[in-house]
Amino acid sequence: MNAILEIFNVNNTFFTIFNYPMSYVEFFGTLFNIATVWLLVKKRIINWPVGIIGVIFFAALFYQLNLYADLFEQGFYFVTGFIGWYAWAKAKEPRDKDEKIIVTVNPLKTNLIWLAGIGVFTAIGTYVMTHINIWLPSLFPEPAALPTLDVLTTVMSFAAQALMIAKKLENWILWIIVDVIAIGLYWYKGVPFVALLYVLFLGLATNGLIEWYKTYKEEAEDEKGTRGRKILPTA
Repeated sequence: MNAILEIFNVNNTFFTIFNYPMSYVEFFGTLFNIATVWLLVKKRIINWPVGIIGVIFFAALFYQLNLYADLFEQGFYFVTGFIGWYAWAKAKEPRDKDEKIIVTVNPLKTNLIWLAGIGVFTAIGTYVMTHINIWLPSLFPEPAALPTLDVLTTVMSFAAQALMIAKKLENWILWIIVDVIAIGLYWYKGVPFVALLYVLFLGLATNGLIEWYKTYKEEAEDEKGTRGRKILPTA
């Protein structure tokens, strides 16, 4: 049991690379999360249990780095990982391979509401994270590290997830912003492998934005063509 617990200790070095002591928890957390993304792209159901394992490693890592908002974010992903696993396993028939995602864009007013919501929840979350070590010192003995940026990326991740479910193009813009902030945040906190993981996520998010925008434009052109054909006189 002690040996297993030592794996999750950020100070327990697995190997050293370029004079950087790589901990077990950082290495395996990064490895499992990369595998999760790859399996998700391949639409493999095993991505869910692999992702859950990755979440456990990252939760332990972020707790020790005092990134408490990221810790709670991993809890969210842990729960939704089981929900996603159940939903995929329950599906009787595979989806139509030719089925296209219908991509839409929010009106400016709706996007402003989303931005306002992100701002409000970031402010509330920052207040909570800056006081959590005072309210719950036995669980969080150290002050939260970089609470505003940590909470901001967490709140934006939740918003991006909701917009992705709704098939809104804006979700990728939020993911890109989250990834850019996260790269700097994790590099500053001394976990470069996690920072490099978010470089990978940034590339995937950028590709997602490009691909979804192409789909959105194609659907707009198809709709315009359909409307044009409707007004043509029939023979």
